[in-house]
Amino acid sequence: MLGIYPFSAMLVLNKTCEEENTSAENFRKFESLPPPRLFFFFFSLLIRRAAQHLTAVITAWEATSLYCLASALIHMRFFPVCVFFLSFSVNACVDVVLSGVKLLEALGLDPGDGKNHAVLNSRQDLKEAFAYFMQKGAAAERFFSDAESFHHIAQTASEYPDAQLYVGGNAALIGQKLATNPDLKILLCGPVGPKLHELLDDNLVVPPESMQERDEFHLILEYQAGEEWGQVKAPNANRFIFSHDVSNGALNMLEVFVSSLDEFQPDLVVLSGLHMMEGQSKEMRQRRLLEAVASISDIPTDIPIHLELASMTDQDLMSNIMHQVFPLVNSIGLNEQELLFLTQSASGPHASLASWNGVPDVGVVSDILFWILKEHGRTTDRASDLTRIHFHTLAYHILVTVDGYWGNQIAAVAAGARAAGTQACATETIDTSKVFLKAPLEFVTSQTEAPSKISLNPDEPVVHWHREGVSFHFTPVLVCKDPVRTVGLGDAISAEGLLYSEVYPQ
Repeated sequence: MLGIYPFSAMLVLNKTCEEENTSAENFRKFESLPPPRLFFFFFSLLIRRAAQHLTAVITAWEATSLYCLASALIHMRFFPVCVFFLSFSVNACVDVVLSGVKLLEALGLDPGDGKNHAVLNSRQDLKEAFAYFMQKGAAAERFFSDAESFHHIAQTASEYPDAQLYVGGNAALIGQKLATNPDLKILLCGPVGPKLHELLDDNLVVPPESMQERDEFHLILEYQAGEEWGQVKAPNANRFIFSHDVSNGALNMLEVFVSSLDEFQPDLVVLSGLHMMEGQSKEMRQRRLLEAVASISDIPTDIPIHLELASMTDQDLMSNIMHQVFPLVNSIGLNEQELLFLTQSASGPHASLASWNGVPDVGVVSDILFWILKEHGRTTDRASDLTRIHFHTLAYHILVTVDGYWGNQIAAVAAGARAAGTQACATETIDTSKVFLKAPLEFVTSQTEAPSKISLNPDEPVVHWHREGVSFHFTPVLVCKDPVRTVGLGDAISAEGLLYSEVYPQ
């Protein structure tokens, strides 16, 4: 879905807290990042425009007192380069975003006990699944099997006074975010109906074969931190997504996408939407996954591929994606729910963990990420292309890379964390009055190996450690207190991280 690369950038971090003046010297080592070598794709954003001024503030770090530990003014300067071409596939839709509690009340559904459902077959299932994930404050996505019932719910949602329509689908969301940069040319292949086409940026190229008569609608039920529905109280803001999406579920546009690459000649390909196959029969899933693997294999090997994962419930499908698709892509992006489901599906480390309890333990997350690259990534004995994972959760992000394949990780992981704060609060820069820290102040880097213990330092917002040829870059996130919108944050984070990443020619 995307790709980019500039030739150099400068990152300057200056503390704004008067009592922390000494930190300016500590940040000075970030003042000038070495110019990236000429590389095949991404790592550049907003190339011809003036330097952006983005503020990141870290406050309220210690339990005994609140004081300013870090307030950073980040300047990113880019030098003009040629136009870059990005290709996105496969899922695109119209998101209907509204309050989940208000929609359920409009449907006449009363609060009740929560229960997880792999597939939603009725309004009762919808009510129970929403309550289940709202109680946890966790994002989730489910397929609604009853077409007639779903369309009635969708009509009620779209007619609700506070409902808003946005571009939806991982591929379209990432493309839409980047399309505001006139120096980028983006190809979007997905089922595009009339409403979605109207919402898309003019800089997004949609092949005629991707156009269809009807839009696919996804319902995004949001809730705020502390919001209550009966006995359920959300610990933090998040969303529950459901749809009856036939076109995206069948990956109808995958072949169109691959056939368009010869003419478009992208610098980077971003794939998403494999999770939508859960709405298909088992036989259809198996057939389409094999066809997807064949199509991805046809993409020239000199074009890097990023795969964005999403919420899933079918362990067999997840396991098949791991074994068949992971070796064909260079990078993946995922959140804490997807990471835990991934290790459960393959009996990986910490697979017995039923769910996260609050902020995911950094050592546990690190163990699973390391295992993915060791079991499915590139090694001296394995021909896999996978060398990068961008993990994001509400409180922190970790960028994990196999040594020798990626550069500029500090800027990449910091850019993703910054995007999380600004997009959630709908601000151009970080507003320190609207954010807070939720990251652990101390953590261990592993729960299975001899770990290192790390204490976060406001003068070092990005922490790095190393494990058997794999590098980890960790940064806390400035969490928005009252997010304006939660959907699409993961896509924005992955997009920013990719744009600031450097891939080394092999």
